[in-house]
Amino acid sequence: MADPYSILGVARGASEAEIKSAYRKLAKELHPDKNKDNPKAADRFSQVSNAYDLLSDKDKRARFDRGEIDADGNPTSPFGYGGGGFGGRGGNSNAYTAYGSGGHGGPEGFEFGGGGGPDLGDLFEGLFGGGKRGASGFGGDFGGAQGRGRGGRAAKGANVNYRLAVDFVDAATRATQRITLQDGKTIDVKLPLGLEQGTQMRLAGKGEQGPGGNGDAIITIEIRSHPFFTQDGHNVRLDLPITLDEAMNGAKVKVPTVEGPVMLAVPPGSSSGKTLRLKGRGFSLKNGERGDQLVTLMIDLPADDAELKEFLTRWSDRRPIRSALGG
Repeated sequence: MADPYSILGVARGASEAEIKSAYRKLAKELHPDKNKDNPKAADRFSQVSNAYDLLSDKDKRARFDRGEIDADGNPTSPFGYGGGGFGGRGGNSNAYTAYGSGGHGGPEGFEFGGGGGPDLGDLFEGLFGGGKRGASGFGGDFGGAQGRGRGGRAAKGANVNYRLAVDFVDAATRATQRITLQDGKTIDVKLPLGLEQGTQMRLAGKGEQGPGGNGDAIITIEIRSHPFFTQDGHNVRLDLPITLDEAMNGAKVKVPTVEGPVMLAVPPGSSSGKTLRLKGRGFSLKNGERGDQLVTLMIDLPADDAELKEFLTRWSDRRPIRSALGG
């Protein structure tokens, strides 16, 4: 690989912020989703990502500047320098690993959460949100995880980054998703516990080929917005319109949930803003429990109802409801 500073177009003394800014600009220009008819852009994108992998790691950057490793992360000394390469796995206390039937329900080699090498999730999140998606609902980000592992092992191939758009209801219920990888193969994956916007899943060995083995596929989850549900931590929120008579007299009304409609009892005398709780109808927590659905009642008055207007000429609410506000 050419000099990483030259690839990013920064000086050798550039700050971390300058390196990050240069990478973001180039990655946005060269992203494969925006250059589908230009294969050279994908190659350039991979070079830029690999350069950022090296220069964003303080230890590797220092070793490169001292001449201990080359631009690909390979030791320049015939005896090697040890240390972690781009292809190594970092210790992430929040990661979930599944190995066959003895894991956490995912396909073999799947990790949920962090992973090895510099985490580019913060850079990719929101960077290409407006790009076109493939048939599977996501685009490939051909990023880097290329270098040399501990003990001078041969370089692994580059990681390939994907963005997977998941429907809100599927995310809440952890519905199985089918993913098409860049080699055209498809795989079914179970969404992880504790899912939230930007959660990353790592598919070991599904990245680019390299002399030291394949890199990984890193999948960033994007939860699509919903017409009336919103996510609030592990809870699902819903504003529910009710009529004045339902609020005054109480009623049983049908309420949508992520698992289908249920009947909800509206207590008599309910006001707008009153929130009712449906237990276990939200998103899954990492411990396997479920959040709740929080239903906020919203009284919907008719715009022009003669009968209601006539009634209110004979009745008014004389309670001092704004006394606490000094009114």
